[in-house]
Formats: sequence, C-alpha cells, structure tokens
Amino acid sequence: MTPHLQTHNLSVGYSRKESSNSLFNHLNLDLVAGELVCFMGPNGIGKSTLIRTLARLQKPLSGSITTEKKIAVVLTDRIHAYNMTVRDLVTFGRYPYLNWDIKLNEEDKFIIDRSISQVHLENLADKNIEELSDGQLQMAMIARALAQETEILLLDEPTAHLDLNNRVEIMNLLRHLARTTNKAILIATHELDLALQTADKIWLATSKKKILTGLPEDLVLDGSFDEVFQLKGFDLKTGKMSHEAHRKISVQLIGEGHEYLWTKNALERSGYKIATDLPAGQAGVQIKIILIKEGSKIGWKVILADSDQFFDSLAQVIGALKR
Repeated sequence: MTPHLQTHNLSVGYSRKESSNSLFNHLNLDLVAGELVCFMGPNGIGKSTLIRTLARLQKPLSGSITTEKKIAVVLTDRIHAYNMTVRDLVTFGRYPYLNWDIKLNEEDKFIIDRSISQVHLENLADKNIEELSDGQLQMAMIARALAQETEILLLDEPTAHLDLNNRVEIMNLLRHLARTTNKAILIATHELDLALQTADKIWLATSKKKILTGLPEDLVLDGSFDEVFQLKGFDLKTGKMSHEAHRKISVQLIGEGHEYLWTKNALERSGYKIATDLPAGQAGVQIKIILIKEGSKIGWKVILADSDQFFDSLAQVIGALKR
C-alpha cells in the first residue's frame, strides 16, 4: 500500500543564524491509511516539533516530506472563546472549503453534523465550549479536525490532563476512526499502557536522535522500550509494577480469569511470592489459596498448615495472612 506520507532523510529541529539545534536526524518514516501510530519518547525529546514539521507548520532542517494528501492537526493549545458553541468550533473545520461569501452549503452542514456524531457529542452540539470538560473539549477539537475531511490526522498529546476514562475513550475513538475512515492517524503521546494496547505501530524516539519503528509487541520484546525509558519498577513484559516479595512467604494460588489476576496482584503488592506451579507443602510453599466462583459471587479458601478458612473479600484474605 502506498503510504499517505513519507519522510526522506528528514532532520528536524530549530535553525538559528549561527547554528542549528537538531532533534532528529535522517528520518525515513511513513504513515499508512487505516493505521493508528503512536509516537512516544521521553519528555522534551522533540515529539511536538516533529508533529509541527510533518504538518508543515515548521520547516525541516534538511530532507523532505512527501505527501499528496491533506493533513489536519490537533495541537495542545487550549481554545478560549466566549459565546462559541461546539458546533461553531467544528464549523471552523469547513472554512478551507468555503467561497468568498463564507456560506455553508448542505454538504458542509452534513459533514459538520457527521463529525460531531463521530465523537459522540450530539447532545452537546449547542453547548458553549467554555462549559465543557477537558475531555469534551478534546473531543470537539478532534471533531473540528474530522470536519476538514483530510486523509491524515496528526495529534499532539490529545489525552494530556485527562482522567483515565477520557483517555481510554479518546484512544479507542482514534483507533476506531483509523479503521472506519481509512485515515492515517499519528498521535504523540505519553500513554504507554494505552499505546501498547491500541497502536498498530509505534514510533519510538531515542536519545541518539533516531526513531525506532515497529509493532508495539516487538519493541517490548526486543528491549527497545526499556532502553529508551529506563523504566524504574515497571515490567513491560507483564504490564505490571514490580513488587518485592519482602515477606519471604510463598503462596500457591489456584484459579482463573480476571479474578485470579487481581488476586495475584493483591498478594504480590502485599509482599507475597506466588508459586503457581508448585503443590502446597513443597519447595517452601507455606500457604495455598483457592479462588472459588459461584455465579457472580467470589470467595477465597485459604489453606494453612493447621487450618482452612473461607473469606469473601481480598481485604479479609490479606488481613488473615498478615496475622
């Protein structure tokens, strides 16, 4: 498939009279229709600068960008305007298509309504943007970009300062839009956990002024993420924080499903070592816990050396083990 956008030996940064400050050198990247790409890297490494350069808002230091497609961009700047509704904001996305009389035709109105619907803001279309939450305003900004009817969508930190629910909603929305509208979508983001689960491809900025590209899973397994972020206490291979088994007590945990995973998380966070493949009484296993599910009810049977006990919450289980 022919990429919507390609860079050729692109160098990005800031040029001054006496010298230039290069952030990335000799980049050969591409954006393909129908793909969601997450652009990641440490703070201050130049993600916003590359987004602005790809959007032709900033000149490259050298190299070139090839595209015959139209580009819409959503930057991090918050809009402050009085007496402007969501519909008014989204309407600005149609201005490049209007004649000198700046009059919307029926097609423009249809596209505006469709863009608002795509981000699920129909009920807020006539609400003043000053009254929106941060998440709602970000959705409105995405709708404005959609109204521009471009094949490429570039977004700089679209989930910044949002709560988890809004971050998940926006990432899922952008993934859905890439699939259903066949757009090439690039997001600069710090949302490591969400990017790993939603992106078709990762651009990973390194300290060597290069960008590694690949499937999220490949970049996890080959150690690229660990090298770039030098994660402290977070294990990318499991997607969890590392916990020290400071109690020096091994627990055999038997169960399945998400209840098993959350039980394992509670035990490890509380300092217990999980020995799932060992029978109780062998290899230092002092405690056996069996997860029991009956319909919607969950319980835990804790088997110690001299007693069996049944609990209906993890708080009770952890409390009993500590005693």
